[in-house]
Amino acid sequence: MVLVSAVGTLPRIGPQGSFQMTAHRVFVSHTMFLFAATLLVSLAASPAAAQTLRTADGRPDLQGVWDFRTMTPLQRPSDLGEKAFLTAEEAAAQEAGVAERRARLLEPSEVRTEPLPAGGGGRAIGGYNDFWLDYGTTIVGNRRTSLIVDPADGRLPALTPEGEALRQVGSLMEDLPIEGLVRVRSAGTGSDHPEDRGLAERCLVGFNSGPPMMPSGYNNNMQLFQTPGAVVILNEMVHDVRIIPLDARPHLPGSVRQWAGSSVGRWEGDTLVVETTNMTDKTASFEPSATTAIGTGVTMTLTERFSRLNEDTLLYEYTVDDPTIFAGPFTVAVPMRRSDEPMFEYACHEGNYGLLNILIGARVTEAAAR
Repeated sequence: MVLVSAVGTLPRIGPQGSFQMTAHRVFVSHTMFLFAATLLVSLAASPAAAQTLRTADGRPDLQGVWDFRTMTPLQRPSDLGEKAFLTAEEAAAQEAGVAERRARLLEPSEVRTEPLPAGGGGRAIGGYNDFWLDYGTTIVGNRRTSLIVDPADGRLPALTPEGEALRQVGSLMEDLPIEGLVRVRSAGTGSDHPEDRGLAERCLVGFNSGPPMMPSGYNNNMQLFQTPGAVVILNEMVHDVRIIPLDARPHLPGSVRQWAGSSVGRWEGDTLVVETTNMTDKTASFEPSATTAIGTGVTMTLTERFSRLNEDTLLYEYTVDDPTIFAGPFTVAVPMRRSDEPMFEYACHEGNYGLLNILIGARVTEAAAR
């Protein structure tokens, strides 16, 4: 059975035509084939799996708001060894543990405020509590132990010597002991200039918008729009938008570098394939976490694949290939769930008093020391 929708239909448009964005929706190999096959087999029993929602031009309809939250980690925990999948009982136990922890953190606290020593005393001086977070509380449907599906060990490949040299590991408690460009999303090297702080602290990029997209603590939503000649990916966090042409045009010249690179798309059967190059040296080749950046994006090629498995599931896969930084390519697979909830505006730079206060506080400290 084939379902047809009109090309250009915008799946979630708010009042007066404004985009709606969900606030704080929480922070190639045989292995890829087996992962996709496992998902397909698990969905085969559902009538929806046999239906393909298509646009008027016959392409799979990928439009909608998609939620990519999950508690499945990027890398397989080392203590699991070669265990690629959890049992149903193990997955249920892990999900129950997260639910219990979440409920406990949401309980009212007897201590509402706590004084800190001047300067914070080496401690974080505060932040929002669990109420504001919206991280994943479920494991991916096939119960994989990692989002990385290739290499088979579920771990990132080894770094090249250049990758090791360009690796930045930050901390929310102290500054990075490095010189040069800050490529981590959070943390920084100091507070002399805005450029000393992480990219997300400066609202230049989001924690999870990428590319590639990565589950994080909140705002794990993207909206996809589709026409015969282009697709548009709108990420909730920092309202990043990528307009991806499908007309076989080449990438931008190598001299043109952008925060989100140069993306071109094509259809391979019913799968949308997006290839991205031309990333700027101001970003990393890959960020396993908000405080870790590996390499630069200059020599990285990112290949993303979008496959609609059924009405409620969009399989998002991406392969990072950067021989300058990693000993080999690696592939990640994230099943996204269709969301009926709206997306509200994400305002970051517009209210980023935190960055301003960091710089002001540093100047006050310097003046007091004179």
